Amino acid sequence: MYAYIKGKFVSVRGEDIIVENNGIGYKIYMPLLLQGRIGHVGDQVCVYTYYYVREDMIALYGFPEPEDQDMFELLLTVSGIGPKTAITVVETLRPSELAMAVLQGDIKKISSVRGLGKKSAERIILELKDKLKGFDVSSVEQSDGFDAVIPEAGQSELEDCISALVVLGYPASEAGKAARAVYHEGVSVEEMIRSALRYMAK
Repeated sequence: MYAYIKGKFVSVRGEDIIVENNGIGYKIYMPLLLQGRIGHVGDQVCVYTYYYVREDMIALYGFPEPEDQDMFELLLTVSGIGPKTAITVVETLRPSELAMAVLQGDIKKISSVRGLGKKSAERIILELKDKLKGFDVSSVEQSDGFDAVIPEAGQSELEDCISALVVLGYPASEAGKAARAVYHEGVSVEEMIRSALRYMAK
C-alpha cells in the first residue's frame, strides 16, 4: 500500500518514528539501529515502508533502503518468521550478509540475531536456499546487454554473487548484469553483492 514515505522526521518514540507528510504524521516502527541510518530529527527523509495487516495488528514497518525492505519481505515468506523477527534480522544483518550466510549455510551467523534460535536459523537457510533450486548460474548469458568479460579466476565469485542476489529475490538476468557490471579483479563476494545492490538501485 505504501512503498515509501517522504517527509520531515518529526520525532522518535522508542522504536517508533514519526514522519510528517502533507500535515499527516505517520507512525512507523523502526528499530534504533535502522533509525540511525535515515538521518536526524528535523531532516527531510525518505523511509521505505511495509504495511502489515492482520486481524489483531496493523503497523507500518520502516527501512532506510529498498534492499532492506526487500529482505524483510523475503524473510516473511519463511514459515514461523513474523514481522518483529524479520525486522530484527534486517537491523542486524545487511542484505549481502544474509545472502552469504544463506548460501554458506552459516547457522551461527544467522542465529546471532537477537531472539533467533538455531532452529529458526536452519529454517531460514533451508527455505531461502530453496529459492535457488533449479537455478543455473551458467545460464545467465551475456546477452543481457552487458559485455564485460570475467576472467576464469573470477567466475566462482561471480556465480556466488549472482546466486546471493537471486536469494534476495532479484531476477537472474538483472543479477547477472549487475554482478558483471561491478566485478573487478580482487573483489570479494560480499563487496560485489553490496556494489551490485547499489547498481540495481540506481
